[in-house]
Formats: sequence, structure tokens, C-alpha cells
Amino acid sequence: MDLSHSFFSAFLYFLWQFFGGIGSRQTAVKIAKPPPASYTCSTMEEGRRQSLSVAKENAILVAALLPGQAHDPHDPLSELRSLADTAGAVVCDELLQNRHKPAPATFIGKGKVQELAGLVAAHEAQVVIFENDLSPSQIGNIEEVIECKVLDRSELILDIFAGRAKTYESRLQVELAQLEYTYPRLRAMWSHLERIAGGAPTGIGTRGPGEQQLEVDRRIVQRRKSELRREIKSVAARKTREVAKRNKDFFTVGLVGYTNAGKSTLFNTLTDGEAYADDKLFATLSTRTRRWDLGGGDGVMLSDTVGFVRNLPHHLVASFRATLEEAIYSDLLLVVLDVAHAHAYSQFKTVMQVLDEIGADQQPRLLLLNKIDILDHNADLLVFQKENPQALDISAKTGVGLEKVIEAIRQAIHGSTSEMTLSIAMADGKTIGFLENRTTILDRQYEKDQAIFRVSIGNRQLEALRSAGARFTILDPQEQPSHAS
Repeated sequence: MDLSHSFFSAFLYFLWQFFGGIGSRQTAVKIAKPPPASYTCSTMEEGRRQSLSVAKENAILVAALLPGQAHDPHDPLSELRSLADTAGAVVCDELLQNRHKPAPATFIGKGKVQELAGLVAAHEAQVVIFENDLSPSQIGNIEEVIECKVLDRSELILDIFAGRAKTYESRLQVELAQLEYTYPRLRAMWSHLERIAGGAPTGIGTRGPGEQQLEVDRRIVQRRKSELRREIKSVAARKTREVAKRNKDFFTVGLVGYTNAGKSTLFNTLTDGEAYADDKLFATLSTRTRRWDLGGGDGVMLSDTVGFVRNLPHHLVASFRATLEEAIYSDLLLVVLDVAHAHAYSQFKTVMQVLDEIGADQQPRLLLLNKIDILDHNADLLVFQKENPQALDISAKTGVGLEKVIEAIRQAIHGSTSEMTLSIAMADGKTIGFLENRTTILDRQYEKDQAIFRVSIGNRQLEALRSAGARFTILDPQEQPSHAS
């Protein structure tokens, strides 16, 4: 009786290990399609690290300061603190260490790991967030000592992006970025890696070494990544066509800048576009485009884009390339900078670097020095204006300085403007419509089958007419030689 009972208990344990283990692994790897509002991913069989989400968890911030690493010397954890707050974590304490190079096993030294364990226990912290990017083995080694979930900077940004992704396109992109991050870390994420076929006495054809669960997980992730890339490629192709068509019909302007610089606030002020705006990092991830009426017959299509951040994970930049199409193909980029921020200069350099990385380096850029309404002193403003003479100081919230922005965009649309008299065939309704809608008409007359327009027109508009195949004659030889196109 005892023997049979022991055998039955052992058999039940085997079934739990076999079927429960397989189910938990596959469920963990299959991220939802699309992912939920707060990304969760089981990462430890023992249950110590069940989720990447940090909402409402007590957190301790850690940074190893290395030579040549970009950080604020006065407050190295300022941006990580903002990221943690945006994700919903409650920062309880912080830990810094100066190092010449990372420790191979734990990135920070053994003594600091022990000190970190003490802080975790003292504050009853549920998560430790590193400013540095850690390897899977380093995360595992630290978690083993401190008995607490450990996230690095990239994981934290992924968690924020997952919570902010609202559109179908952005949710696809977030899921792909999550899988790109997860795939090389599978070996360290799971402890249940025994072979799953050969050990089970399930009949003929199942004997042998079997297949490791790790290989199954990798195949699942690779398959899903391929599906996502195909879908994102389809979305990107459709968006590229939409952007190209819009650029053909309209002058397009893209708002770019560091996250929380005030882009969405400016977008709403200029267009009544009702874009979500909040004092948080990555408040919006999707691109919103609206017509902006400049007055005097001029109008442009204005696009609000996702904000940038220092050390943005490269797989996120790659995944969100479709969202950034608006910036890449805009005729003009308005770079919005929070000039009142303590680290405005480093943020400006980050934005310029990211724009170059995504290929938005051909079109002209106009720097807007935002939030002058809360600027304590004008020293920083004067520095930026000295280095960027064309920069304009504005307040997106109060509307101060926006008339200068409108005038600068008009100049970009038209180029240098002159008055001239054009003769167009009455049957050419397209050219007449262009002049009526996009230029300032000073006088108009009609003679037989010809329409005579006296207009104020920019040289770029004139070239746009010619490149579109419009046929007209300039009747002002003193201003420009007669030219028929």
C-alpha cells in the first residue's frame, strides 16, 4: 500500500512537471496580439520575477558611472527617476557607484550588491531599476542575492511604451521591440530547460533525447517576430504611400523633439488637434497629423511624432521607424526644445543624433525654444540663440512667439517672394486653382481665352507650378524674363 501510494504521488508530480512546465513556458513567451496595456512576462519559475511591469511598486534606482558615459554630473539618475515615475513606480532610494569598467558577474561590485540587498530589505522594495543595460546573467546573479526583481533601462522603457501604445500600429511595434529584447535572453530567463519529449513514457516514436524547451521557446519567438515584421512592413508601406501622397499635395511640417518638450501642447495650440498631452515622458507614441491654417491662403499639414530620449534602445528605434516616417519625409522639421529644462543642451544633442540615425537629415530644421514662460533666467536662452541664430523663443502653452513661427514657415513654403503678372489659359483650371488657393491675388482680368493674374508668389511656388507641368506666361520682363512652361 505504501509502495503504490509513493508510486502514485511520484507519477502525479511527474505529470505536473511535464504538462505544467510546458504550458507555463509557452504561455510566457507568447506575448499577446497585440500586447495588453501593461506588458507582463513571466520570467522566473520560482515566481520571484513574474512581470516587467513596475506600476505602484517600491523601486530602488541604481547606476554604475563609467568613464565616457553620458550622464548629468550633478544628478546622474534624474532621467531614470522620471522614467520610473512615468512607469508608475515609487522611488524609495538610490545607489551610485563609480567604476572603471563593469563587473562581469553583477555589473556593480560584490559589496554594492550586498548594500543593495540591505536597501531592498529595508524599504521592502519589489523592483530594482538599473540605469545601465545589463546582460541576462548579470540580472540573474543580482536577483539571486537581493531576492527582488531587477530591470535595466531598456526593459523600463519597453514597459512605458507598452502602457502608452494605443493604436494598432504602435502596439505591433511595441510587441516586436519586446520580442527583439527577449529573444537573446531566453536562456537566462527560464530555469525549466529539460528535454520535453524523450523522458515521457508515452509510447512508440517518442523515445530519444527529445527537444529542449529553450529551442521550442526560440522557435515560437522567431515565428511571432516574422509575423510582426510582415504586418509592420505592410503597415509601413501603406503609411509611406499616404505620406508621399500628402507631401505631393501639401507642404508638410513635422514636430520633433525630446520627450516631454511640449510637442503635443504646441500641436494642440496650432491645430486644435486634441492630441493627448501630459507632463510625462512618452505621453504619446502614435503620430497625429492635422491641417494647420497659417492664414492668407496658406496651410500646411502638421504632424506630431513620438518623443526621443537619451540612449533609446536601438530595437525600439528600428521598430518605430514606421511611426517616424512623418519626420523622415517632412518638408520642414520644427525641433521643439524645453529650454527651461536643466539638461536642455544634452537633450538638444540627443534629438539631433536620433534624427541623423533615422535618416531625417536632408530637410531644413527650425529650432523652437519652448517654455520661455517658466524660464527663470535668460542666460540659457541667449546661449542657444547665439549658437542657432534662426532659433525662435516661444511658449506653446501661452501662445507667445507663435506668430514668428508662422512667418518662418511661410518663408519656407514660398521662398523669396515677388510680384508678377501671369497669363494662363482659361481651360487650365488646376493652375488657376493653385494660384487662387496658394498665392496672394493682387488683381485678375479675363481676355478672350486667357486669365491674367497679378500675384505675389514665392520662387518655390513658381517652381512647383513648372514641375507640375503648368503652362503659363510671365508678362513682366522687367521682373523676370518671359518664360513659358
